[in-house]
Amino acid sequence: MAQEVRGVIAPGKNEPVRLDTIVVPDPGPGEAVVRVQACGVCHTDLHYKQGGISDDFPFLLGHEAAGVVESVGEGVTDVAPGDFVVLNWRAVCGNCRACLRGRPWYCFNTHNAQQKMTLTDGTELSPALGIGAFAEKTLVAAGQCTKVDPSVSPQVAGLLGCGVMAGIGAAINTGGVGRGDSVAVIGCGGVGDAAVAGANLAGAARIIAVDIDDRKLATAREMGATHTVNSRQHDAVEAIRELTGGFGADVVIEAVGRPETYRQAFYARDLAGTVVLVGVPTPEMKLELPLLDVFGRGGSLKSSWYGDCLPSRDFPMLIDLHLQGRLPLDKFVTETIELDAVEKAFERMHHGDVLRSVVVL
Repeated sequence: MAQEVRGVIAPGKNEPVRLDTIVVPDPGPGEAVVRVQACGVCHTDLHYKQGGISDDFPFLLGHEAAGVVESVGEGVTDVAPGDFVVLNWRAVCGNCRACLRGRPWYCFNTHNAQQKMTLTDGTELSPALGIGAFAEKTLVAAGQCTKVDPSVSPQVAGLLGCGVMAGIGAAINTGGVGRGDSVAVIGCGGVGDAAVAGANLAGAARIIAVDIDDRKLATAREMGATHTVNSRQHDAVEAIRELTGGFGADVVIEAVGRPETYRQAFYARDLAGTVVLVGVPTPEMKLELPLLDVFGRGGSLKSSWYGDCLPSRDFPMLIDLHLQGRLPLDKFVTETIELDAVEKAFERMHHGDVLRSVVVL
């Protein structure tokens, strides 16, 4: 029988979000209903609200979540009712050309629940990133549920569902940061700070955090940055080179998603170094670089989507590292809020007052 729960929807472009009644159907084949325990307030949700992702309003927001599987549909064997899971938006298919080549993190056919959640009047909702977890319960594809150690706090575990995984993965999976490397991270919001933490976890010898906000630079220090640069006050490229013997960093992670900061990343890397773009640009942005510089500097220019993660591999590992005291996921949680406080959380996020607000249900 379908259930009615509370959820946060974005009714139209740039309209305030509102708490409404959501109808969650019973899970069909390959689907699961999850009782949400915590969900982070991510910039991607704000982009949905602003119409920056698509115009398929109304959206059921929220995607950075953890909770407990309540029920599963026919054919589901990987998870069962009672399992504690982190939700992911990259449920790999196992059959596309990327999966069959042993690169499932590039899956070209990820899937979501086939049924739609609705408002009580029957209006179909578009769940953010196929999840829609600013709700007491949500319907997802069972492959979007990744089991992790249930002893971890839900508000910490859920962060791996998007921003923190994107940053850590940008450093470890995409950037291939290794022991003794020098790393620069441009942009120290949630994703950038996660990249700092990932570089620290990988054993980087020098981690340079770059931002225009001293508050964010202080937080980056807590995550493992060895040096900080306020790029309002100093030229970021010159500062990074100065801190790396004049050469530039082995890996530069751009966590802003703007042409000007990407150019900084490009010129702040060492010869044959790696640039990783994990910041999300907007469709109208253009990048211009001298082709001779691209050729002459060598190395790699990469983009990182969801940290090139494989949830079944990475989520349990990172949770274990957190429980061992080696990965400070709890430091990402600035505040916990209730479901009706999401709109105010967006405002605080926009002003840079929080690293992560987390809805606790």
